[in-house]
Amino acid sequence: MESYNRASTGIRGLDRIFDGLRLGDNVVWQVDGLSQYRALIQPFAKRARDEGRRLVYFRFGSHAPLLDDLDGVEIVKLDASLGFESFASAVHKIITETGFGAFYVFDLLTSLLYTWRSDLAVGNFFKVTCPYLFDLDTVAYFGLIRREHTFATLAMIRDTTQLLLDVYLIGGETYVHPLKVWLRHSPTMFFPHLLSGDEADPITSSEATARLFSAASHRVDPPDHWHRVVQQGWAALDSLDAAVQREAADELIDMFIGREGRVVELCREYVTLADLLTVAMREIGTGYIGGKSVGMIVANAILDHDPEARFTPRMEQNDSYFLGSDLFYTYIIANGWWKLWVQQKSHDGYFTAGASLNRKLATGRFPPVVREQFLSMLEYFGQSPIIARSSSLLEDNFGNAFAGKYESVFCANQGTPEERLHALEDAVRTVYASAMSSEALEYRRNRGLDSSDEQMAILVQRVSGDHHQGLFFPHAAGVGNSSNLYVWDPDIDPDAGMLRLVLGLGTRAVDRTIADHAKLITLDDPTREIDTTDAARNTQRYVDVMSLDENKQVTKPLAEIRKLDIRADWELFVSTDTETLRWLREHNRPIRQTPKVLDFRGLIHHTDFAPLMRDILAKLSEAYDYPVDIEYTVNINENGEPRINLLQCRPLQTRGLGEAVAMPTDADPRHTLFESSGSFMGGNVRLPIDHVVMVRPDTYLELGQQDRYAVARGMGVVNKLLSAGSFMIMAPGRWGTTSPSLGIPVHFTEISNAAAMVEFTYPAGGFIPELSQGSHFFQDLVESGIFYAAIFDQRPDVSFHPELVTDRPNRLADLVPDLAGLSNVLHVARFDELVLYSDIASQRVICC
Repeated sequence: MESYNRASTGIRGLDRIFDGLRLGDNVVWQVDGLSQYRALIQPFAKRARDEGRRLVYFRFGSHAPLLDDLDGVEIVKLDASLGFESFASAVHKIITETGFGAFYVFDLLTSLLYTWRSDLAVGNFFKVTCPYLFDLDTVAYFGLIRREHTFATLAMIRDTTQLLLDVYLIGGETYVHPLKVWLRHSPTMFFPHLLSGDEADPITSSEATARLFSAASHRVDPPDHWHRVVQQGWAALDSLDAAVQREAADELIDMFIGREGRVVELCREYVTLADLLTVAMREIGTGYIGGKSVGMIVANAILDHDPEARFTPRMEQNDSYFLGSDLFYTYIIANGWWKLWVQQKSHDGYFTAGASLNRKLATGRFPPVVREQFLSMLEYFGQSPIIARSSSLLEDNFGNAFAGKYESVFCANQGTPEERLHALEDAVRTVYASAMSSEALEYRRNRGLDSSDEQMAILVQRVSGDHHQGLFFPHAAGVGNSSNLYVWDPDIDPDAGMLRLVLGLGTRAVDRTIADHAKLITLDDPTREIDTTDAARNTQRYVDVMSLDENKQVTKPLAEIRKLDIRADWELFVSTDTETLRWLREHNRPIRQTPKVLDFRGLIHHTDFAPLMRDILAKLSEAYDYPVDIEYTVNINENGEPRINLLQCRPLQTRGLGEAVAMPTDADPRHTLFESSGSFMGGNVRLPIDHVVMVRPDTYLELGQQDRYAVARGMGVVNKLLSAGSFMIMAPGRWGTTSPSLGIPVHFTEISNAAAMVEFTYPAGGFIPELSQGSHFFQDLVESGIFYAAIFDQRPDVSFHPELVTDRPNRLADLVPDLAGLSNVLHVARFDELVLYSDIASQRVICC
């Protein structure tokens, strides 16, 4: 049994040095070149085959093969350029399938360094692979080229491996110096040994040892490969040689932007070498900086390159930091969760292991070296509020916006350095954990991305704005689309774009918030109003700000913010509420103070804000050759001019207009569910509907808050059951609201299979539709191709007959017996000939 548990290097003298190999040993050879490693591999492989061992050779390096005789060797070819996770998972899968007792030979690990350009990634790979090999009683050989890896990486490998040996070629002689031999010891084991043929003799005299080690030329810790490339980039910048600079820029783009795709092409066209080096200096860890970060960098570079120089003087300076994607894996590996991470990639573990990871990622510890870098970043930002924003590899890309699927966390950044560091760490943990949220997992699976390499990088931005008596916020913020997808008026030019604008932090512009409305601006005519009949009702009432005293993000009533000196003219943001003023006068009410409404009238009428934003969106859309979606802030400078901070830019997922359809000309009003002019989104459609799922407004209004959430969860069940058909959902007020008092608080995944979504008014309950163009919910609708219509049934050009649904039998209890208790609220009706029609040219929608 003892001999069975042992193995041989194939060189008798080496076996004597450390009493042979043991099953479970990982053996790392640090060599001067490939020939030394091959000389050690060959006898090991021959002995393994002679003993009938199963020998697997992982082939991934660009160097020559390690083995001359491949008879009896299982060769596994891997593509390291696919990235760390793909490579590590493939190795893990092969090891699992191979099982216990196999012997392994790996190409030089230094080859991975040249491909990944990250010593951290090489160390992480070894740290997750070596223990698994140990558990399976294998013996594995690894090689490192001396002077190519940092001391930090070597320390990770030393801490993990069972054997670490230095190999030197001095004066034509080969010397082997064991640095670590786990659970073995002899009086001469850790002396250097002269390797001659099959023998290895220790060098024990002090004189010979000193002479040998001095000849081995020990060195100081070198920069890792990543920083060497960055240093070469600085040298290229100083050289003023365009060809050298182009080559250096391309290598940096490969390192932390990406290697292919439209966004990479935009980087090569617009982002300068100096821009890239600035990013490199601000990256913590290594690896890609992710989609959101790249979008921000590219967009700002596009505006900086405007030949007319229209934008740079009007833009705020960006000084963001970037947490590289390799840091995400380091966090997972350092906390011992890699096996769980691999398990999550399987079909059976996708949601179950994902839920476990979601909990664990929110509670892990960061390595001390990472915490030091976090602290250094906080010292740079001082006590300015910051925000940690998700910037995953798949995020904000063409086809997948991931809008609202991952977290962003504000840090007021007040208190002692240790308190601020703790808050930042919590923010990073929260963003990391969101990669495994149920909504994010569902989103990735629905889009066929469940097996894609998804790493979470993080963008850390200084919050745009200023101090205002204990509060911090920008004057305004919002989202913008270069293409207006929601056209309610035939005079609107959709290609001019639109803005969604709020006072304070932009969170109220991207979320379907409680009892609030953002300002919607059509950029072909910024003065156009959607509904002037009740301006006070359809306006923003609350403002999101950072409270420096409370050290957190808070929501304040607008009336309270209005009392502050915001170092800008309030008349840019508020104007007289003429409707309320008229009502007060008509009813002889005392007017103690002129009523005001937040409508941004002054900003729109008396500054160049709207044309500036139209030009920005047009420029970005032209460069992308695609509609874009942006997030921005607005701050008014001392001259009364708006200055823009472009926080985010991504391709705007759109649904084409489609071919014109023949609209019904003789629809029977008795069989027309609804008909409206405008207020829809989704292009020209002829959409057969086999089921309509309606939330009955009268009974929904009677429900308490918890029961309204139960309706939303029930909707999620129905959404899955009807997924094979073409169904339409209808409800009073807003779908996807955060407040049950405004509509139905569903998550998008609970309505994601619907073909069409309809919101309708119900004045008795105060329910009013609002698409919230630019919100995360809006992005999900567009990406999923769900048709949207808003029914304002009090308008003269609108007809709505909900009884055509509610008079039909309710199939809810038949479909889901457990939801029978919701049958008086959630009505599921079957239709055989119901069709939804829309026409962009006439701005008409009809369902009959």
